[in-house]
Amino acid sequence: MQIGELARRTGATPRALRYYEEQGLLRPERRPSGYREYDERDVDAVHAIRTLFAAGLNSATIAEVLPGLPSPGHRRPGPTCPELLAGLARERTRITRQMDELASAQDLLDTIMGAQAPSEVIRARPQAPTAPR
Repeated sequence: MQIGELARRTGATPRALRYYEEQGLLRPERRPSGYREYDERDVDAVHAIRTLFAAGLNSATIAEVLPGLPSPGHRRPGPTCPELLAGLARERTRITRQMDELASAQDLLDTIMGAQAPSEVIRARPQAPTAPR
C-alpha cells in the first residue's frame, strides 16, 4: 500500500509517516519509481508508534522499544535492557501522575457543573499560596 492508504488506515498524516521514516521507526520498501510501499506490519507499527508518542516517549526511545513489542495476537518477551526498563517505569509513573491530575480536574468540573453557585465551589477549593504584592 502507498502512503495515502497507510495514512487512511492509521489516522496518521503522510507528513507524520515520513517523519517516522526519518527517525528510523518505519522502513518502507521503495519502488523503482521512488514511491514508498508499506505492508500490514507497518499498519501495526504505526499504531504502536502513535500510542508510544501519546504516552510521552520520544522517537529515540520508541526506536529502542518498537522492535521488542509483540505484534497483535502474539506475545513475545518485552525489552530486557535494565536502563530501558527503568526509563519505561519512569514514563509509566509520569503518565499515572498525569492521569491522577486529570481525574482531579474532571472531578472539579463535575462539581462545578452540578453546583448551584459554581463560584462558591471554586472559592472553597484550597488555592496555592500567592506571592505578596
